[in-house]
Amino acid sequence: MKQKISEKVLLDLEFTTVLQQVADFAISDLGKIAINSITPISSKTVLLRELALVNEYLASFENENRIPNHYFENIETEIHKLGIENSFLEPKNYLKLATISETVNEQKKFLKKFKVYYSTLFDLSESVEFTYIIVDSVKKIITPYGEVANNASSVLKQIRKDIGGVRGKIGASFSKALSSAIASGYLADIKETIVDNQRVLAVQAMYRRKVKGSLLGSSKSGNIVYIAPQSTLNFSRELQNLEYEEKQEIIRILKSLSNELRPYKELLKEYVFLLTHLDVVASKAKYAHSIQALLPAISDKKRIYFKNAYHPILWVKNKQQDITTVPQTLELNEQQQIIVISGPNAGGKSITLKTVGLLQLMLQSGLLIPVDERSETFIFDNILTDIGDNQSIENQLSTYSYRLKNMRYFLRKCTKNTLFLIDEFGTGSDPELGGALAEIFLEEFYTKKAFGIITTHYANLKVLADELENVVNANMQFNERTLEPLYKLDVGQAGSSFTFEVAQKNGIPFSLINQAKKRVESEKIRLDKTISKLQKERNKLQRTSEGLEKQKSRGQEHIENLQEKEQKIQEKLMGFQELYDSNQRMLSLGRKINELLNKYFQTNNKKELTTDFNKWVTAEKTKYLKKNPKPKTKAQKKVVKEQEEKKKVAIQKVEKEVLQKVVEVRKEKKKVAKRIAKEKAAYVFKVNDRVRLLDGNAVGTIEKIEKKKAFINYGLFTTEADVSKLEFVEKGK
Repeated sequence: MKQKISEKVLLDLEFTTVLQQVADFAISDLGKIAINSITPISSKTVLLRELALVNEYLASFENENRIPNHYFENIETEIHKLGIENSFLEPKNYLKLATISETVNEQKKFLKKFKVYYSTLFDLSESVEFTYIIVDSVKKIITPYGEVANNASSVLKQIRKDIGGVRGKIGASFSKALSSAIASGYLADIKETIVDNQRVLAVQAMYRRKVKGSLLGSSKSGNIVYIAPQSTLNFSRELQNLEYEEKQEIIRILKSLSNELRPYKELLKEYVFLLTHLDVVASKAKYAHSIQALLPAISDKKRIYFKNAYHPILWVKNKQQDITTVPQTLELNEQQQIIVISGPNAGGKSITLKTVGLLQLMLQSGLLIPVDERSETFIFDNILTDIGDNQSIENQLSTYSYRLKNMRYFLRKCTKNTLFLIDEFGTGSDPELGGALAEIFLEEFYTKKAFGIITTHYANLKVLADELENVVNANMQFNERTLEPLYKLDVGQAGSSFTFEVAQKNGIPFSLINQAKKRVESEKIRLDKTISKLQKERNKLQRTSEGLEKQKSRGQEHIENLQEKEQKIQEKLMGFQELYDSNQRMLSLGRKINELLNKYFQTNNKKELTTDFNKWVTAEKTKYLKKNPKPKTKAQKKVVKEQEEKKKVAIQKVEKEVLQKVVEVRKEKKKVAKRIAKEKAAYVFKVNDRVRLLDGNAVGTIEKIEKKKAFINYGLFTTEADVSKLEFVEKGK
């Protein structure tokens, strides 16, 4: 399968608007760019794989195994620089490489763990290699703060140790010079300041020759001069030398790291490609979730069945304005190859046509669509559209010339695996001549067995649709009283244009409408009136039928619910009765055995015990056989066995329910006990409270509390104990 869907189709169906809405969900810049570049997928295998990826990601929103975050930064510049010999990156840029590697590793580990749920996503992740080398190499050298670590090399470690020592000497020598200058009274009130990242003495200008050192500046007034003490200058030069050595060693380390990572340049590119693809898939899934979209069945048989389909752009717009969007249900198959939709303007014809086209285009571009889960569609080789007034001033083409040019393209490209959509078919020329040419085009598309939807006002096309076997008329329903559109497609009958009725509703004087009617052929008016009348009658019948069907359905549902409830209640009652009888029997048998044992314990007469026991067993057996006569035939045995099984199942079911209730009651009691224990633990003891020791049973009264010790009176004696070892019994009066 090779799709040939043109750029014009994408523009006609406003596909770019959908892509912009999808791109809003992307978490990376590369993801946004990739989404806005989406076009229909030419390979059916690749398309089905992409749809499966999006569908699996969408499913992750509904379960506990949410796919981990896969945000990433664009590292294309870093990868490019990494490929240049003897180059190095800034330390923070190496961290970006490590972060991307970590993100991919996390995705691979997660998808391997849940590959049963996300088999297609797992296969996608398997396209790249799992490795810790990039992460380990970077983290060994670069700290999480984006700096080269001290232990990146022994040389760097020693240099930094030396730098620390010199800085200590600079601090000590400066403090000494500061103390000396203060003692001599040479300094201004501020004592010291910072110039060029260096501590300097703030010396009064009159004493500048008294302080040895390097003059680095002065205040605006000139009253204060800034001098770096001579004692610190030597150390500062030593520090500068060490800092230069540190910088050179860092460059050497970073170059070494680049050399270590350079072999993984292509792998990093694959990581970026994978994460970009994941971002695109995630954005499609989030968009699908926002518009309640799903993956319909993809059939090998040529058929489109969109049930309760929404136009996604209209749905989003209406939702923002709190307007209800009316869904459409439409089917194209071998027996209903082409649908000709007629009816007045502003009734929703174009939207219905665009809905089918856009949803099919979205699906063939790897996007899920807002339809009912019972929907089904086919993957077409081509989609052709002719929508709107395409008059071209630039090319000096009239609307009709443009449309004829478009029809020529249609005739050349149209095959049995084509879906075509034509809005206002045949317009732009003389109605009779243009209509005749439109008939020929329609017959040609029909002969090529292409699927399509056409909207028109031409009566001859409505008539032709009735004559051709696999072409059907349809109309957009209108309220016949208010002439307000209902935006519902009604397949099976052509629609009236309501030309004069709509004109009257929009305030055109009745006298002018009558004059217009006189100029039109009477037969045409009669035909339009007949169609209009039939459409009104059909709408009434349909509403009545739908109402009766709903009532019948509700009534039947109610009866079925009541019957189901009654049956459940009867089963439950029988189960309780069986359980009660079984328990009573067990109690009776237990009491009798207990009676025989007590008698034996008193008399110690085994013979009497055996005799009494056998008599009792014989009597019980006789009773049982009277109630449950032994079956003679195989059929009777089978019936008895089935009844016993049913009783057993019923008893088990009731026992299970009772046990569940018991478990719930016990849980509730435990919760109450925990709450009481918690309240007791949190209680602050007071004098006269009744308490007991945690490891004792005796209850006493608190006479006094000192710090954390309580003195407890037990009546005969008094003892003291730690408050933490007491258990509250009763509040004191």
